[in-house]
Amino acid sequence: MSAPPVSPFLGLTAGPYSAFVSRAGATLCSLTREGVDLVLPVDPAVGPVMSQGEVLVPWPNRVDGGRYFFGGVEHQLEVTEPGRGNAIHGLARHREWTVRARDERSVGLGCRLAGAPGYPWDLDLEVTYTLDADAGLRVAVTAVNLGAEPAPYGNGTHSFLTVGGAVDDTTLHLPAATHLAVDDRMIPTGDAPPVANTELDFRAPRRVGSTVLDTAFTTVTERDDEGRAWVTLSGEDRAVALWADATYGWIQAFSAERPGHPLHRRGLAVEPMTCPPNAFASGTDVITLGAGETTTSTHGIRAVAPLRGRD
Repeated sequence: MSAPPVSPFLGLTAGPYSAFVSRAGATLCSLTREGVDLVLPVDPAVGPVMSQGEVLVPWPNRVDGGRYFFGGVEHQLEVTEPGRGNAIHGLARHREWTVRARDERSVGLGCRLAGAPGYPWDLDLEVTYTLDADAGLRVAVTAVNLGAEPAPYGNGTHSFLTVGGAVDDTTLHLPAATHLAVDDRMIPTGDAPPVANTELDFRAPRRVGSTVLDTAFTTVTERDDEGRAWVTLSGEDRAVALWADATYGWIQAFSAERPGHPLHRRGLAVEPMTCPPNAFASGTDVITLGAGETTTSTHGIRAVAPLRGRD
């Protein structure tokens, strides 16, 4: 008699918080507090849309044409955003991850990257999701270089925060002083203008309104005593915050501007990133992971008190 199929969905609970994680891509499929969504849930019949909840390794965002140099050697990644001619969001989001540890409130998922086209290095990846009854969700993303040569590395995640309703009616606090200018293919031009006196200035809580966001922010102006940056999305009677540790110097905000799409401006993707778009080509903030070295980045999501911002 054959064994029953293993479900790709793993449930976690801690106090008022619940989450579902998928072994497919180590994806965060849902997160709720007292049954109220904190992220836009993934439809299990469809799977992630616009990279909902995905883990972006060994690079986040885009690589121009998929082409980059590392250690004086040229590498060519598969172009996975054909409309713009870029490689996007890494190599592990469509792989099946294995369960390495699990209990009621935590799960650790692992994946081995070894000799992928355009990325010839050997990495062991692990993502651990942990729920706490008070602190909400904590996510740790770890990479170990199993090879004999240094490897370029970066990571990010892609959860859509929600407080119900349209993004237009929310208040956003995103404490970053500069942003990357990009071309029509979403590749940085090299300029990082200040947000001051522009519609991209959310250093003080402000209503999103009609602002279109698909923007990499940096120069974080506020961190707590633990070195964490906080981004808060708020409605009138509920709010959700994402925190990111000091390894994350970049935060992409994406308002899902896709008229006619079911997710059009329904949530705000807040994407902590260790490096900016096109980092493998530019070299900006790329982590050089030496042979045998390990790096870990942590972030989290929790319900918080609503903000009172300006219009």
